[in-house]
Amino acid sequence: MKKPKNKFLFILSIIGPGLITVNAGNDAGGIATYASIGASYGYSMLWGLFIITLSLAVIQEMNARMAVVTGRGLADLIREWYGVKPAFFAMLVLFIANLGVCIGDFAGIAASLELFGINKYISVPLMGIFIWFIITKGSYRKTEKIFLGFTFVFFLYIISCFIVKPDWNLVLREMVSPKVQFSKAYILTFIGMIGTTITPYMQFYLQSSVVDKGLSVEEYKYEKADVYLGAIWGNLVSFFIIVCTAATLYKAGISINSAEEAALALKPLAGNYASALFGIGLFGASVLASAVIPLSTTYAICESFGFERGVDHSYKEAPIFYGIFTFMIVISAVLVLIPNLSLVKVMLITQQLAGILSPIILIYMVKIINDKEIMGKYVNTSIQNIIIWFTVIFIIVLSVILFIYPLLRLIVG
Repeated sequence: MKKPKNKFLFILSIIGPGLITVNAGNDAGGIATYASIGASYGYSMLWGLFIITLSLAVIQEMNARMAVVTGRGLADLIREWYGVKPAFFAMLVLFIANLGVCIGDFAGIAASLELFGINKYISVPLMGIFIWFIITKGSYRKTEKIFLGFTFVFFLYIISCFIVKPDWNLVLREMVSPKVQFSKAYILTFIGMIGTTITPYMQFYLQSSVVDKGLSVEEYKYEKADVYLGAIWGNLVSFFIIVCTAATLYKAGISINSAEEAALALKPLAGNYASALFGIGLFGASVLASAVIPLSTTYAICESFGFERGVDHSYKEAPIFYGIFTFMIVISAVLVLIPNLSLVKVMLITQQLAGILSPIILIYMVKIINDKEIMGKYVNTSIQNIIIWFTVIFIIVLSVILFIYPLLRLIVG
């Protein structure tokens, strides 16, 4: 990477992948998940968000470190060190999870603009064309600047939260005194929170984008700051969404299933400004994710099977790369336009699916990054391994409990 003379400008030129990756995780499905957590359980899950933030920071740092040390994307490394069949399985997992999430994000675009009177038959095709254009006609640097611009919409959720004036003393008490409910709904919701915070797509997109920037090991300390900042900022936004809906919807006994329902429900409780800001935030978040998630999928698949990839290439140079990206955009937009089709369940289920499938990708990662043949002296520390394995085991245990819970109910009751 060409180094600017001004050190501050140089640091700014590196910052980007970490912030974009985590903010894209706060997409339509993510906002719906966080909003429903606040509306259904109040502040009782905030303790879990704190733990997930720590895990996310460690995982993202691992991604960035693998990228600068190897100069390779995660999908490329999985194929080379584990073979074609494990790589194919990983790509299948990624594609299924990401296509569902992408559909949900186009539904978020439609729903957010319908709040302002714009019909989805106008908004979805126009935004689909816009997203396709900025990716296929731009360079990596131009595309990254556009993505970074969209991350500013998340300030709107912070503003919305302060408008509703929550009891901050109560918020802090709930954060430090965990309350766990042993119910299927609670566990499924908690898995959904993990799934929308630590997603399979993040691992592939972050590593590929760091490789695309051409960062060296010497520049890694700045990228490390980027991923830590991204993890903290992304989950801080999630925190404010939960607090906002807990202080209003939970207090009023109003349950919701989607982000647009949250925006509408806020209007009589918190006023037009809070409702409008929530809706605008949903639009910006959905547009960002509708571009990043298909892009991360195409990067990973093309890396895994050796196809030419990267937004700096033309359509003729990378037809498979742009073909997969175009397919995901088109199919997602078309499905959202089907009359009377409710996509709320699709959005929530895909977040839960991503949470259940995340351990598969994380296990690949942790085994690669601890291989001295690949990483040399840059393997994980003992503390990093403890945190990552705790995260993997925790998600697996929650998933197992989710499936055996009905049997336990039959035995006990």
